[in-house]
Amino acid sequence: MSEELAVKLARNVKQLRTGRDFTQQQLADLCGVPRATLSNIESGTANPTLEVIHAVATAMGVALEELIATARADVKFYPRGSLPSRRRSNVLVNTLLPDHLPATTFERLELLPGARLIGVPHTPGTREYLSCESGQLELVAAGEVFCLCAGDIVVFRGDQGHSYVNRGRKKAVGYSVVLFQPNG
Repeated sequence: MSEELAVKLARNVKQLRTGRDFTQQQLADLCGVPRATLSNIESGTANPTLEVIHAVATAMGVALEELIATARADVKFYPRGSLPSRRRSNVLVNTLLPDHLPATTFERLELLPGARLIGVPHTPGTREYLSCESGQLELVAAGEVFCLCAGDIVVFRGDQGHSYVNRGRKKAVGYSVVLFQPNG
């Protein structure tokens, strides 16, 4: 294990453990490993097996990736308009999350009346989620048409042709979450 990875693992395990008010012994018991193993992980001197890392993640109820993630600020405020946005034709697409999430995008779509956004097919296995906040959105995916009103959600394969249309008389707002299928 690289030194950088060991430091991330050490910091995250300790932070997660103390955030749950577990002692090292309590977490060790939950994981089924010796307390010394957790002590070594938290000091950054261990080279744990994948099985041990999985046991720690499972015991704490987090994804394995969270144990080796780069630290993020405890709190950071982003004022309106400070995150990237782009205009595609007459559709405004706003980025909603400032942090990079591997294989994920989360965006807010504003479609003026009559606006159409042609989606680009993604890699095989990609899933998309579209939620309508206000107005009316029409999704066309694989030749099927879905009409969404406020509160409706549709899930579809993002690796196929798709488009979004506002056929209503007022602005439509929706949220798009794309979960890309990891390669390989």
